[in-house]
Amino acid sequence: MNCTLKIYIFLLLLIIAGIILMDANRPKPIDWRPTYKVSAKTPLGLYVLDNEIETLFSKDKIERFKNTPYEFFDGHYDYDTLVNTYDINGTFLSITEENTIDEESILELLYFVGHGNQAFLSMKYFSEGLADSLQFKIENQYYYKDTLQNYLTHQKFSASKYNMSGGVSGFYFGEMDSLKTTILGYHKIGDKSYPNFIKVDYKKGSFLLHTQPAAFSNFHLLKDNHSEYAQKLLSYIPNQPVYWYQKNLTADNISQSPLRFVFANPALKWAWYFFLFGMILFILFNAKRKQRIVPIIKPLENTTVDFTKTIGNLYFQEGNHGNLIDKKIIFFLEKIRTDYMIDTSKLDDAFVKKLHLKSGKDLLVIDKAVRLIHKHHRRYQSTEEDLIEINTILEKII
Repeated sequence: MNCTLKIYIFLLLLIIAGIILMDANRPKPIDWRPTYKVSAKTPLGLYVLDNEIETLFSKDKIERFKNTPYEFFDGHYDYDTLVNTYDINGTFLSITEENTIDEESILELLYFVGHGNQAFLSMKYFSEGLADSLQFKIENQYYYKDTLQNYLTHQKFSASKYNMSGGVSGFYFGEMDSLKTTILGYHKIGDKSYPNFIKVDYKKGSFLLHTQPAAFSNFHLLKDNHSEYAQKLLSYIPNQPVYWYQKNLTADNISQSPLRFVFANPALKWAWYFFLFGMILFILFNAKRKQRIVPIIKPLENTTVDFTKTIGNLYFQEGNHGNLIDKKIIFFLEKIRTDYMIDTSKLDDAFVKKLHLKSGKDLLVIDKAVRLIHKHHRRYQSTEEDLIEINTILEKII
C-alpha cells in the first residue's frame, strides 16, 4: 500500500469519525411518523393509550387481538341453526392512520354490528366497502393552518373546545345519509366547521366513525387538556366488552433484516454507508496492477585491470623483465596509433615532433622514451631497474 493511499484512507476515516461525532451530539429529531402502534413511544404512537385505557373501561372488558377481524369474529360465531349468531357482544375498536382492515373483514364487521353490536373506528379515511354500505363520503380540506379546533355536539361537551396541531388532518364527512347518521363532533377551520365524528345506525347496531386518530396519540394525550377530548370520544362506547384491533400495516412492515437496528439509528446508518463507500474505494485503489519489486542488479565488474595486474604479477614473479618491457612497448605504440593517428613504424625525430605536437607532452620526456625503447631493442637481457625506468617514462606520456 503506497503512502498516498494511506493518506486517503486516513482522511476518509477522519471525516467519518467527525460526522459520527457531530451526529451523536446533535439533538435527535422527533419522529412524527404516524405509526399508531401500541408499543411506540413516538408522538403519534399509542403507548399511553394502551397503558391508560383500562382506567376508562374495566380490565375484564378490554380484549386485544392481532389476527384479522374476520378470523376473530368468525371464530366466535355459532353456526348452529338454532343459534346462528355470535357468542360475544360488544364494541370493535380500531385506531390507525388509515384503513388497514381487509374487505373480507369489513364484511364480517358489518355482519357483527348488524347483530346488535358497535364499532368505533378512528382513521383518516375508510374503505370503499364500508363507505358504500353506510352511505357516506370522505372529503379533505387541504388548506388549513396547523391548528384545528375540535369539539363535540353533546350538550354536556359542547362548551369545551380543543385546539390541536400535530398529526391532525382536514378529512371530514362530506356526504351522509341523514336518516341513519347523527353528527357527534366537528373540527373547525377558520369560521367553518366540518363533521369529523358521526354515528351511523346499521341494522341492529351502529358505527362510531372519527377522522382525527391523532386525538388518541401519545402527543395529544399528554398535551394540555387534550386527553379530555379522547375520553369524551370513548365515552360514546356502550358499557360492554371492547375488542381492540391492534394489528395494522405499519406493524406488519417491521424489517426482518439483521441490520434493522443499524438502519433504525441515523448515526449508525450513515456510519455503515461510509464504511461501505470506504471499502469500495480501498478495493478500487488496490485493484490496479502493481509492478513487482525490481531486484537490484549489480553492474558487471570491469576485470580487465585485475586481469592485467594478475598477468603482470605472473611475469614479474618469473623474473621475465624483458617480456614485460616488450608488452609495455607494444601497448604504448598501440595507444599512440589509436589516440593520435601517428605512424609508429619509425621511431625517429619526426615521430618525436609529431607526438609532441599532438599530445602536448614534454619533448624531452618523449625523446627519452624513444631512446629507452631503442636501447631495449639492442639489449639481450633487461633488468628490473630497466623495467621500472621504461614503465615510469611511458606512463608520463599515456
